[in-house]
Amino acid sequence: MAKTGYGKRPAGDEPPHADADFAHLPPREAELAAFIDELPTGAAMGHKVIAAEHPRYGQQAVRTAMSRLTDAGHLRWVKEHLTVEDHTMRWVTRTYWSRLRRSEEWWAGFVQARHGRDVTHDHQPGLARADEPEPEAADAEPDPAEAPEEPEASEEPSAAHRTLAELRAADPRMALSEAECEALEPLAAEWLARGATPAELTHALTAGLPSPVTNPGGLARKRLESKMPPKPPAKTRPKTRVTRAVFVCGLCEEPETAVPLINGLCAECRAECGLDEAGPPPGVVPAAFLPDLRPVEPPVDVEARADEARRAAGLPARKRPR
Repeated sequence: MAKTGYGKRPAGDEPPHADADFAHLPPREAELAAFIDELPTGAAMGHKVIAAEHPRYGQQAVRTAMSRLTDAGHLRWVKEHLTVEDHTMRWVTRTYWSRLRRSEEWWAGFVQARHGRDVTHDHQPGLARADEPEPEAADAEPDPAEAPEEPEASEEPSAAHRTLAELRAADPRMALSEAECEALEPLAAEWLARGATPAELTHALTAGLPSPVTNPGGLARKRLESKMPPKPPAKTRPKTRVTRAVFVCGLCEEPETAVPLINGLCAECRAECGLDEAGPPPGVVPAAFLPDLRPVEPPVDVEARADEARRAAGLPARKRPR
């Protein structure tokens, strides 16, 4: 899974994938675009991670290809300033992917629409930079195949068991047997799980006792069940809104407030990836890849050259039939 903040995030609703989606791209960029498009939301979008997963291209090739995908309008990195209702603030960086080729004007409108957006329930793995781990869903059921092995029984009694066993010290009338402590332990453990302290549990079981107590185990069970504290309310995330959003360079992460960006990249990174270099027209082979061209020499008169060689050797020229 992606490091929080750099995971893939869709830029908006788009039609289903079609073969012509990336036809305008060179072969390498089209192949990587199709690869990225198939990644799930939240998947890592760093060039090193993608290079490790892709079978054909290395880190430098993927980095250059991603810069060209950014230049073509498929990728943008946006830094958003979040304000939480508890008056805390932070910056998060989000990576947006669009299967459709988007213009600079479209992306500018997209970022403008992020201002004031309620993102309370929009924080998912890979969508906002944060150091803390994602909380697990309360209603998520564990996978039986991944269930950890049950630990060996410990000789140390639980806090619930100890509290029940120590009731006799608080009031001798509530002296419980070992069997009664084991039978009542689940109820006492639920009390503690709902926020009660051992002292509060002891007070609930010993305050206002009748005299005499003929059945301490039955009285304890009745009080544990009838005075059970309520479940604590579920923790809710504080309301969070985007108060500012700016583009950052897709390679060096410099914000647009510090350096001008052209199609999502700063001038230095564009030059590094050769995006602004003027190349030859399509179909023209650069001169560096052409073979050396030598001047064409006139045809050699073999008979005349042979006569010159005979004269140089003092031999008469050979008579040839006319």
